[in-house]
Amino acid sequence: MDVNLHELKPAEGSVKRRRRVGRGIGSGMGKTATRGTKGQKARRQIPAHFEGGQTPIHRRLPVKKGFRNINHKEFAIVNLDDLERLFEAGAEINPEVLIAKGIIPGIRDGVKILAFGTLNKKLKVSAHKFSKAAQAAIEKVGGEVTVL
Repeated sequence: MDVNLHELKPAEGSVKRRRRVGRGIGSGMGKTATRGTKGQKARRQIPAHFEGGQTPIHRRLPVKKGFRNINHKEFAIVNLDDLERLFEAGAEINPEVLIAKGIIPGIRDGVKILAFGTLNKKLKVSAHKFSKAAQAAIEKVGGEVTVL
């Protein structure tokens, strides 16, 4: 059996005509246009997002996206490439020195050293936190790590 493109049709009963409401009494769907009689929903006065008097979801959620942990700590971040670029070998680095050099604006909840970049100088670094990779990189070149 050959099937030609011009002979293709949808299955019997699968396609229905679009319902045209509110187009006069002769259509059988005039007057109230299938909305019933009276009431809020019959009058187009109800927005699509209305929740029946319940506080809407966009007002129940916080103003800003997400939720903030009240115990969250925000660290001033320093990368290894900053230490490599701005300090000489053998330098002692602590939060006060970092603020004085303008690397960080302030201490916040502490200073954290991250392992972005490479370090080739022997440094003595004091900070509140270190990533494991940063600590390993500092100790690998013979530097010292002190957790405050």
